[in-house]
Amino acid sequence: MAEEGVEVATSMVKTKVMVAIDDSEYGQHALKWALKTLGSTIVDSELVIYTARPPVDIGYLYASSWGTAELIKEIKESEKKAALDLLNKAKAICTDYGITAEGVTEVGDPKVAICNAVEKLNIQLLVVGSHGRGAVTRTFLGSVSNYCVNHAKCPVLVVKKAD
Repeated sequence: MAEEGVEVATSMVKTKVMVAIDDSEYGQHALKWALKTLGSTIVDSELVIYTARPPVDIGYLYASSWGTAELIKEIKESEKKAALDLLNKAKAICTDYGITAEGVTEVGDPKVAICNAVEKLNIQLLVVGSHGRGAVTRTFLGSVSNYCVNHAKCPVLVVKKAD
């Protein structure tokens, strides 16, 4: 109990929620699910929509010296534009729910980039979609959601799309 004349400090720091998306239906489902289901909580939080762009494999381009530098630049710019378009569409969906979001995109292995962004941006809740892959496919391709559950420095909510 506070003594008379002593003010009790209250935390004015907003919770930071990050929804990691890709251009799949599963990423979009996770975003819409989070907005619909957690909307009343998210509206008072800082919402970050995050997408990671895998590094473009340009090793084969080095075999040819004709126009390589320009072609590499064009490929990277095209990838960045696609990611920004994805984020703009996601932010428009957020606006439809009355929620303002910040969009962030980075280059890197998505599962590692997401976990690094969680730490760097001081995220308190990470929402990711699940592609619903089977055990064998997960073993060979890996699972972004599984990696995040085990490595992110915050609670992770995995949204599965119903069949």
